[in-house]
Amino acid sequence: MKVNLKTLSESLGLSQTTVSRALNGYTDVAEATRRRVKEAAASMGYQPDPLARRLATGRTDTIGMVFPFNATEFGDHRFGEVVAGLTEGLAKHNMDLNIIPTRPETELETYARIIDTRRVDAFIVGWTQVHDPRIALLQQRGFPFLAYGRTHTDKPYPWFDFDNEAGARMAVERLIGLGHRRIAIIHAPLGFNFAAQRFAGYLAALEAAGIARDDTLIADARLSRLAGYEAMHALLARPAPPTAVLIDNNLAGVGALRAVGDLQLRPGRDISLIVYDGVSPDIPLPYRVSWVEQATGERTGLKMAEQIVAVLNGKPVGRIHHLARPRLVPGETDGPLDSAMAAAVAPTVAPAPPRAYQSRLG
Repeated sequence: MKVNLKTLSESLGLSQTTVSRALNGYTDVAEATRRRVKEAAASMGYQPDPLARRLATGRTDTIGMVFPFNATEFGDHRFGEVVAGLTEGLAKHNMDLNIIPTRPETELETYARIIDTRRVDAFIVGWTQVHDPRIALLQQRGFPFLAYGRTHTDKPYPWFDFDNEAGARMAVERLIGLGHRRIAIIHAPLGFNFAAQRFAGYLAALEAAGIARDDTLIADARLSRLAGYEAMHALLARPAPPTAVLIDNNLAGVGALRAVGDLQLRPGRDISLIVYDGVSPDIPLPYRVSWVEQATGERTGLKMAEQIVAVLNGKPVGRIHHLARPRLVPGETDGPLDSAMAAAVAPTVAPAPPRAYQSRLG
């Protein structure tokens, strides 16, 4: 016979409301009671009716992630890993992840519409900006969310982030230790908070070593392979090109490595490169890339699932924070500065190739 909520409640001598709230993890039910209810449910084979549960709790059991549609994002293996981790983590709580595509220019409207219709219980807000209107909207409307990355706001909010500034600083310090002084950076648009943090780490490492900022060694590039390709070409065509480059994201990193190869330069021998977040493992390369490693996308997603469930269960949002520390992984694409390396990157490179490469680089 199928065990329903009434049968389970009667066997425990508890009200259906108490049993329902215990099963859903509400903290107003004592921990010992929650444990007792869950153990009884497991032993009796109780399976909640999803529709009844949603009617009782007022929840959809769905977390939303608005996706500003940009085809280049699908080339980011890390995004897929994060989604996989989130999906797995939420499934442990009988919840689903709903990815909601939208155009970048209508992103705020999409958030507002979903809030009004209560299609999800909470949002994961990705690609946070330094000053983020999405988070301002969610705070104004009192709608639950978890920020995937920090932002500037006076109000407490829950977030998961990486110590991006520390990671970039470690990378530049390594290059300085290898003797490099002309160290360039290819960075994503600085409106993204992760890019601003990594850029700050780059500048801090230079300043600590007494190396003056040189704007000719700073390249702003979109989050795409093509942008990284073009930025690397532009840097190496300078009258005084860099001998080392930090690329602050994996998409631009793929394009930058391709540009160096097309110019017949060997990373680690002719020029030093470090890629933040590495490159996708399905991209064949004849060398191991030196990179700044973060927690895997899957581990990140699992942790964020745990955090957003805590938000929904009423934990104070000002206490829901997680800062992951990156680490530097030396490979074969950086090396000590010597006369041969300095000569190899002399500004004798050919101009960037035709736009036909766009379809190949994305």
